[in-house]
Amino acid sequence: MLTVPFADAPIFTRARALRPTGKVLPEHARSHNRSLVLQTLYTSGAQSRADVSRGTGLTRVTVSDLVADLIAEGLVVELGQREDARPGKPATLIDVDRGAFRIIGIDLSEHQRFLGAVVDLDGGIVSRAEVACAGASGENAVALVVELVRSLLASTTIPVLGIGVGSPGVVDTLGVVRSAPNLGWRDIELQSRLQAEFALPVHVANDANVAVLAEHGASLQDDLLLVKVGHGVGAGLIIGGRPVIGGGFAAGEIGHVVVGTDGGPRCACGKDGCLEAWLAVPRLTAQLAELDGDAPDAASARDRILAEAGRRLGIILAPVVGALNLSEVVLSGPAELLDGALHDATVDTLRMRTMAEHNRDLRLRMTEQAEDIVLRGAAVMVLSGQLGVS
Repeated sequence: MLTVPFADAPIFTRARALRPTGKVLPEHARSHNRSLVLQTLYTSGAQSRADVSRGTGLTRVTVSDLVADLIAEGLVVELGQREDARPGKPATLIDVDRGAFRIIGIDLSEHQRFLGAVVDLDGGIVSRAEVACAGASGENAVALVVELVRSLLASTTIPVLGIGVGSPGVVDTLGVVRSAPNLGWRDIELQSRLQAEFALPVHVANDANVAVLAEHGASLQDDLLLVKVGHGVGAGLIIGGRPVIGGGFAAGEIGHVVVGTDGGPRCACGKDGCLEAWLAVPRLTAQLAELDGDAPDAASARDRILAEAGRRLGIILAPVVGALNLSEVVLSGPAELLDGALHDATVDTLRMRTMAEHNRDLRLRMTEQAEDIVLRGAAVMVLSGQLGVS
């Protein structure tokens, strides 16, 4: 186990809110208004109660009542009076108490280690930890997750708002990992087990669906597809500002879609030619490791392997891009594999397989979040689940 302190620039301060997915019912009005006040403060920074009232459309009485409760809960703090040249009593500024809580983020998507971080409310990484997981599966893998969370909780003295986990595989809305073949998990009730173990709110979702939450905050697009390449391959999708999960919780599970009709490498699922068999990090690194680095054509051989993986990815993405008219696709994973020949081959394949006039503005890019994307997405998930803030 390795735990180190780490300072990082906040990324959530001006986060873009996800659109609500359901109608606000009368019995939920107070909770909705509470989230509205928190969202306004979270995205706009210090304001007076009157400012919040104008920004939310809520009455001043309602805002004052809600703010009093939020101050009592330690979520909002008064910052003192505004320096103002206007006549009358200066207004008292309030803001989310950004130092009051921490969030534990967990990323289970890598094939050699599980990653974790203590994250502040603005998305800054306060400290990190990791645990080697090579070969761990079933209950042994669950035990490693518990060990990692326990280590992170021990590293902070500030109250923890909740725990967010990005797991590979199909994860339902109750945080049950229905299937994660690479971890040997089937119907693992990860969310409820961690809640019972640590007596904290826990949110568990598919790692790509978690990652796209972090990317959405940094993107200018309300329609966004993120492809997460690690131990496996998956995609997270946001359409019209709303995450798409699917009726069977498997939207974005592109890793076990067979690419083409020409066969291909045998996949762990038993089929030949799945995207994961072409693109997953363990498969690519193993192929590249077999190359003779001293051979005259070593560089071109490496590019051919990566370009073929990119071509297969482009074949999978083309109908999705065409059907949804996406303007931005993001790749997340090792830049040394995904950038360069793989990226270029994916772009060329997309251009050949979609109508240029409808997709001329399509942009394929690497994420700017690097390896922290699932950790920060996990923090977004906790913020949304516990405070209604995104």
